[in-house]
Amino acid sequence: MKNVIAETENTDTNVIADTNTSDKKTTNAEGKPANDKIKISKEEVAALETECFPGRIIVAQTPADVKKGIEYLSMFDMVGIDTESKPSFKKGKSNKISLLQIATDECCILFRINLTGITDEIKNFFENRSIIKIGVSLKDDFLMLHKAATFSPYGFVEIQELVEKFNIGEKSLQKIYAILFDKKISKSQRLSNWDAEILSDAQKRYAATDAWASLKIYRALCNKDITECYRRRAELTKE
Repeated sequence: MKNVIAETENTDTNVIADTNTSDKKTTNAEGKPANDKIKISKEEVAALETECFPGRIIVAQTPADVKKGIEYLSMFDMVGIDTESKPSFKKGKSNKISLLQIATDECCILFRINLTGITDEIKNFFENRSIIKIGVSLKDDFLMLHKAATFSPYGFVEIQELVEKFNIGEKSLQKIYAILFDKKISKSQRLSNWDAEILSDAQKRYAATDAWASLKIYRALCNKDITECYRRRAELTKE
């Protein structure tokens, strides 16, 4: 797949845009052009089977851990990425990012940046043009990360922008995943305490799943016959 680097507005983030999908003609179950955006309801998502990251999860909470984790991740040409912050229940207030999770197909590293900060190794990884880093709502993540460190991220793919090329009308990771895979990813730990002294197994699995899901979505959109999505959504609508 041919890719080009395109700068997003109002940020220093450089995002890889797929040049092969902009002219892609999509069809519905009857083989006609699909004009309606693919959507899925909360009720439909709730009825789906839950899927979790099946691989190994490693917590990096010291500078030495971070160095080893980045060395491992740098061996891959594509990873999924996400962040977590301690929830704020006061209007207009947001907390600093507590956790940075980066996943391959088989392993996810959870970087506890509330303990280590954003180290030089992490900044260099963000600036590495040879590694594709895929996520959802990256602009929001980088607005928060830039408050902690100065760096110029390159090689990032914004899933929310990519799905528009496939006529998918959802923005949330959970709904996009449900449309593509007929499974849901749990959001039960989203508002948990990410600054806790010890992260629970449920928190670790949740965080790893979010990062891994972005990677899986990107691969599906690159390789999957997207008309399957239209066919499945059309069939569900008729029921």
